[in-house]
Amino acid sequence: MKRYVIFVMAFLLVIAPNNVRAVIPKYTVIAKSDKDNITIYARKMDGLYHDFKIDFKGETYFRPFWMNDTNPTYAPQIYYEDINKDEKKELVIILTKGYGTGLLDEEVYVYRYTNGLIDVLVDNPLAIINKKVKTKLTTEKAEIRVGNKVHKVDITPLEIQPSNLFDDIAFVGIIKYEVKENQLIVRVSGQISPAGFIGDIVIVYEYRDKMFQAKSIEFQPAEL
Repeated sequence: MKRYVIFVMAFLLVIAPNNVRAVIPKYTVIAKSDKDNITIYARKMDGLYHDFKIDFKGETYFRPFWMNDTNPTYAPQIYYEDINKDEKKELVIILTKGYGTGLLDEEVYVYRYTNGLIDVLVDNPLAIINKKVKTKLTTEKAEIRVGNKVHKVDITPLEIQPSNLFDDIAFVGIIKYEVKENQLIVRVSGQISPAGFIGDIVIVYEYRDKMFQAKSIEFQPAEL
């Protein structure tokens, strides 16, 4: 019996490492910026990319809890620009966690470099909207108030059945980030039904009090 136990233990020690290596996928390059010497790697697991690794100008940083869809159309976006007006570039990475009809779920990460990549907080756009935007919705009209400006949108051309109409305008389905003219911008679409969109809340960020906060916020109506 003793010999049998020793044999089994020895057998497991031999085969276990091979099995572990077999189930752990290798890193794949999923985004890169050759001009800035930045490459993003990840492992493909359960239909998503997980366990990220960033090669930033020869230095390696791990982000094990990030995720991104595996569709190449929605690969991570890399920007390396001065977006806080300090004459030093920041690394901006935009991930897509999900997409579909009436859905685009992006999140953004911003880093400055000081003897390594340092996270910079970006105010959540939904929290900004909850503080800055007031809405009303009826079967005929959507009303969006941003500051002192009020937008009234006639929704009758959409011909939405009352049973499909939301109780109020929702800002959750489409969240899209971009860097344009050295500014971080996010667009959050307003929905009144699962497939009814009336326009976007557009937030332009600025660096203030050691984080990126809303510099401006406005509603841009869609053509219905």
